[in-house]
Amino acid sequence: MHPVDLIRKKRDGEELSAEEIQFLAQGAAQGSIPEEQLAAWLMAAFLRGLSLAEVDALTTAMRFSGEVFDSSTLGKFAVDKHSTGGVGDKTSLLVAPIAAAAGLAVPMISGRALGHTGGTLDKLESIPGYRTQLSLKEMESVLTKVGASIVGQTQDLVPADRVLYALRDRTSTVESPYLICASIMSKKLAAGLNGLVLDVKTGSGAFLRRKEDALFLAALMVETGERAGTHTAALLTNMDQPLGHMAGNWIEVWESLELLQGKRDPLSEDLRELSLALAGWMLFLGGVTRTAEEGRQSAEEILTSGEALKVFTQMVAAHGGDTTPLGQPAQFHKPGVSKELCAERSGYLAHIDCTAAGWAVQRLGAGRERAGEPVDPFAGIEWYVKLGSPIKAGQPLCTMFSGQASRFSEPEALLRKALVIADKPVEEGPLIQGIITAENRKEFLKTTNPS
Repeated sequence: MHPVDLIRKKRDGEELSAEEIQFLAQGAAQGSIPEEQLAAWLMAAFLRGLSLAEVDALTTAMRFSGEVFDSSTLGKFAVDKHSTGGVGDKTSLLVAPIAAAAGLAVPMISGRALGHTGGTLDKLESIPGYRTQLSLKEMESVLTKVGASIVGQTQDLVPADRVLYALRDRTSTVESPYLICASIMSKKLAAGLNGLVLDVKTGSGAFLRRKEDALFLAALMVETGERAGTHTAALLTNMDQPLGHMAGNWIEVWESLELLQGKRDPLSEDLRELSLALAGWMLFLGGVTRTAEEGRQSAEEILTSGEALKVFTQMVAAHGGDTTPLGQPAQFHKPGVSKELCAERSGYLAHIDCTAAGWAVQRLGAGRERAGEPVDPFAGIEWYVKLGSPIKAGQPLCTMFSGQASRFSEPEALLRKALVIADKPVEEGPLIQGIITAENRKEFLKTTNPS
């Protein structure tokens, strides 16, 4: 086979065979196909789209381009949750210990902050000593002891995706639902999952803002998971405002710990509800409960009993983390400087440009613009208002945390534009806007297909 022939074939709208896609994935993983040819094929795929068979073949080829995890040695149903990325999205810190406390195995391979979205690994690394880079053997050991392990992608796990993802980022081909699906699902399926619950974001803080685009991606990922023999479901969720009331690294761990400790804050109710819904689906797919609603109820019982907190603490210890700060999260929070942002007028919080709010968090030092950049564990934003909240002039809207006072000017300017105060309240959309399952996925693939 020759890469130029495959580029031309996809450029002209033809369908590639599984063998041809396997050749491309192997070439990416082994470095035998030049980056300019891989980039050209990615652009052709971006413009022409991929068939369901091509997405399945690309996912499978990337999944097996390196080492894979064998979850059968655990003797438990292996289930995971994946989010397409948002602001203040810390549900992984809650659902993983809940599912593990229910008797499931949760091998969770997570990512880092990039762009305006936060990263689970950066949040966990704000806990002193927590190791996110474990070998698959070490992850297996943690799973055997604790039931949950949240780690980063190893060098040998899905190497084809690492190459293609970096090229997509540099060639403006990131937004293709077909390439997004293959990238996400190849990494998740390489973890040997029996079940997978997807949190697909839509709204002002999502990568795919249009509901139709998010629905299609959700259905495509469910289709791909089911084709691979993994029970898969997706929840379409609202990202029109930050989830919970903390956005950053340590402060998101802090907020999660308060929920794990049984504390409830009105500003954290959306985070709590979404986490219980996602965990409920994990329990249902894992056969712990007969329905997802029963799963949600069981998840709430586990959360309120303190069992999930025990699992989280044990997981941190098993990863080499210091569990001392977990008992006093507020005292551990030590940013260099902080500054309040106050309302300039009275009214109601009518709109949040959540992407801009995410960039404000990033600019404070909590995120990164390029892979490999360090992050500030204590940088971020604590929010005091939600959409629809009544506002009085001079009222604090949030507090910004950073390591340097010089970092405040750009985030403050971003937030001034992002937070819109109007004379009348607006109706907030539902937190969960749709559920895509094995039973209804074909319907959404037909009705929302962008091609």
